[in-house]
Amino acid sequence: MPSSAGPSIDTITEGGRVTQVGEGQEAEETAPPVMTFGAPTAGEILAERYELVQHINNDSAGRLVWRGVDVVLRRPVAVVLRYPGGDSATEMLQAAVAASRVIHPNLVGVYDAIDEDERAYVVREWVDGNSLREMVADGPMDPARATAIGNAVASALAAVHATGMVHGNVHPGTVMISDDGRVVLADARTDGADSQENDIRAVGGILYFALTGHWPHAEAPLRGATAGHGRAAIPDAVRDASGAIAAPRQVRAGVPAYLDDLTMDLLDAEIAPPSSDVLAAELARLDVPAEDHFLDQTGTIRFTADPGDDPSPLAAAGGRKVAVGIAGLLAVALVGLLIGISALGGDDKSPDTEPVARPSNSAPSGQASAPAPAVRKLAVEEVRIIDPDSKLRDELDDAEKVIDGDEDEGWGTDTYTTANFGNRKKGMGVWIDLGAPHTVKSVQAILSSTGASAELFWGEADFPSTSSGDKQLVASYKNHVIGQPFEEHDGTTMTFNGFNPEQKYQYLLFWITKLPASDLKIDVQEIKVQGS
Repeated sequence: MPSSAGPSIDTITEGGRVTQVGEGQEAEETAPPVMTFGAPTAGEILAERYELVQHINNDSAGRLVWRGVDVVLRRPVAVVLRYPGGDSATEMLQAAVAASRVIHPNLVGVYDAIDEDERAYVVREWVDGNSLREMVADGPMDPARATAIGNAVASALAAVHATGMVHGNVHPGTVMISDDGRVVLADARTDGADSQENDIRAVGGILYFALTGHWPHAEAPLRGATAGHGRAAIPDAVRDASGAIAAPRQVRAGVPAYLDDLTMDLLDAEIAPPSSDVLAAELARLDVPAEDHFLDQTGTIRFTADPGDDPSPLAAAGGRKVAVGIAGLLAVALVGLLIGISALGGDDKSPDTEPVARPSNSAPSGQASAPAPAVRKLAVEEVRIIDPDSKLRDELDDAEKVIDGDEDEGWGTDTYTTANFGNRKKGMGVWIDLGAPHTVKSVQAILSSTGASAELFWGEADFPSTSSGDKQLVASYKNHVIGQPFEEHDGTTMTFNGFNPEQKYQYLLFWITKLPASDLKIDVQEIKVQGS
């Protein structure tokens, strides 16, 4: 199965030992008992592939968490077992299957889900690091780090919501930060008890917790734990006599007004939240290095709906109340991601622009000329492997590695008997979703060796991740070629520049047509998209 969000893996540090625990919390005295009949042992190999190495813990849902090794791919995995299988494990397995359909760098990877009747187990990515809950136990985070974590969580939710699904379990125990700084969201649920709106409001809770060390959702405590009780509990938010929570700036000093406003708007039940993609775009705009920050001029978007307020979605003021009515918010979603916001509430409607320039001395009175958007590396919303000619579809894992910023590892094909995929396939490719239409300047693919041939296409729609869906996708995209194909390329980097500057692109396909004759396989180490 392809990697994606799945049932929980939370990391807890105990005496220097990193452990991974389900549901974001350890088992308490009230946790369901774990059945021991047929219990696994170290060294046992499940499904002829997953070797159990060490029993890590039991989670609060009564599941056994093991550290294991995929003996085929030689990578560490987490294995979560439940007794018995069958109907009792349905929710766990359904969550894993649903989660495997979404690939995103901020979602924990789900590799397999198996029901053996007497027991069921899910195999997923092993993450070395700590949960947000554990990291904040030592004190609140600085605003920049809190913003980056909120951005990662919102981006993961945008990918989940784009499929029509709900995560349903966003809290400090299911937000994980790996040792290399990657932020991933885990433990999606399929019980239908939540909504996309609640997912989005939970991002406000994550920001509040990261900034203050307190959890603002006392009415919705962590699953399996009660606020203020047990090892898994975290402190409730500071409240006044009426039960209203104190704003982050009232709890600790140094929280910027724009971040305080955004957090409180997301937590306010009287204010309709934005969609997850709009929220992700706004947090991405705020998640910039301090030296590049222009928020003193622009402020942050606000989500109030008072008909007496200014209805412009692009009004601005650092720390001042700015109104965005329902119609204005819908307009924001339609035009795409909000990156630049004019300090004067200007008329620039194009998405993903830099801040609108103030009038220069040479400009005519009352006019301001906006510079062309700067070329930058574009964020990739989703990536997956396209393999239309395979029935096994066993080469789909690790797609996220082509956009993780690490050029030392990536996704790779199997080794074939000939350079044309052993006469079994016409090609394989990497599909890229930029999340919204962008002006694209170039696409660069970094490969593991020379001698490969490849092309770049663009398309207007997504298709199901199946053999049939992949066939439809390739047939549709091949009518839209970008630049010239690279034939038996003698380098390890391919750069495609043939983009129409008057056109915007969202979906791209890097399509490999021939393998290097020397290796009969190829690894795509990294794909970088430049644009504005």
